[in-house]
Amino acid sequence: MSPDLVIERDPAPEHAARADGKLAPALALRIVEASRPSHRDAHLVEDAQGAQLLLVNGSRLFHLPAELVPEFRVAVHADDQQLLPALIDSHGLHAEPFIDDVPLSSPPVHALSLAIAQKCNLGCTYCYAQQGEFGGKAKSMELLKAMQAVDLLLGQAAPGAKVNLAFMGGEPLSNRPVLRSVTDYASEQAARLGVRCHFSITTNGTLLQPDDADFFEKHGFAVTVSLDGPAEQHNRLRAFKGGKGSFDQIVERIAPLLQRQRQMQVSARVTVTPFNLNLPQTLDMFINMGFHSVGFSPLLRASNGQAEMGPEDMADMLQGMIACGLAFEQHVMQGQRYPFMNMQNALRELQRGTHRPYPCGAGAGYFGVSADGELAACHRFVGDEQGSMGHLDTGVDRGRQAIWLSQRHVHQQQPCNTCWARYLCGGGCHHEVLARGRHACDYIRGWLHYTIGAHQRLSHLAPEWFTGAPDNRHA
Repeated sequence: MSPDLVIERDPAPEHAARADGKLAPALALRIVEASRPSHRDAHLVEDAQGAQLLLVNGSRLFHLPAELVPEFRVAVHADDQQLLPALIDSHGLHAEPFIDDVPLSSPPVHALSLAIAQKCNLGCTYCYAQQGEFGGKAKSMELLKAMQAVDLLLGQAAPGAKVNLAFMGGEPLSNRPVLRSVTDYASEQAARLGVRCHFSITTNGTLLQPDDADFFEKHGFAVTVSLDGPAEQHNRLRAFKGGKGSFDQIVERIAPLLQRQRQMQVSARVTVTPFNLNLPQTLDMFINMGFHSVGFSPLLRASNGQAEMGPEDMADMLQGMIACGLAFEQHVMQGQRYPFMNMQNALRELQRGTHRPYPCGAGAGYFGVSADGELAACHRFVGDEQGSMGHLDTGVDRGRQAIWLSQRHVHQQQPCNTCWARYLCGGGCHHEVLARGRHACDYIRGWLHYTIGAHQRLSHLAPEWFTGAPDNRHA
């Protein structure tokens, strides 16, 4: 993290929530307006004591004293794009480019997601995997194929390296025997090679058995359970294929995991649609249930086009996210645990100065693997020719990968290369952008604008959050 130009104590957040936990709708609109791109190389978030200055190159944050804000405000909003670079130079803030136009070149595989079961017992209205079958016949991955994927993952890892093996679907627990056997195999092989192999699973929770808690705890799984809010809302979106709601069964079956988690960490993932926008209520409900963390993700692309978020929905989501963020700030300043994953991740990335030319590792060091062994750019591209990346039998198709990494670089994306958020965002989820375009830019910038301000407040009012032990910060 770059040092501040000046260290000053900020007051408590100016935007307090109402008594019912909600915010005035105008707040989200004001933040969206304030976050619109003015200069491709910088962004200002003004506060009571000055402003946070984000220099896009290297995602460097500085706090400007009040007397410097007017000249930086003029430079950021000026038609003359050279005014800001000159001002940056005059204050000794110039730096050589952290990111150039050169795409990544054949990075080693460090993470795989196995579609270990391309089938599902739920009929979720918005499923990107078309009810878990990815547009084909229901199928399960065989053990030898799963072991072959592990061999690919570990075969490129140096001693001491960390790799990740994820299980997804469909519903991965419908192929429990292979899941357990290949996990044991990966653990044994990783130990033999001196490699740290981390495991994760994303599940709908309906097929969990009590002894799954012991198995996941033994191997330190990160378990993500898909839950979309209170029972009525969840059941509308995530029912069994016969139409019966799934909420009560999930809550019953995740209880042993929530009680058992020590090495294992159990998180809730909420897919946000126009029908479950009461985020503060949902967040508090799931935190009180004992989840290690709770995160929200907007539905920007559904295979059937249903329940996708529109512009007004995204504005409502931003409003809810900020309300959750303000609750996080209040809890942190009182020394209380409040595991709002989106906020934690945003603050960590701002603290470390994250700057990247891609939104994630898809098609670089991370691949999805179909039940038949086909490699895809990520788990969402399984069965999609756009993201085809080879096969376990022949390895990563380096030619297709090179084209992908060249075309998906954020400098090649419009309007990303003129946006101040480009190195924090990376251009947005490849799958969503290719399928539907960029409909979340205002939301992403608005959320970053808010969290930049929150970072400044917490840096001064609760600095221990940034320096404390990870278990205290993120447990």
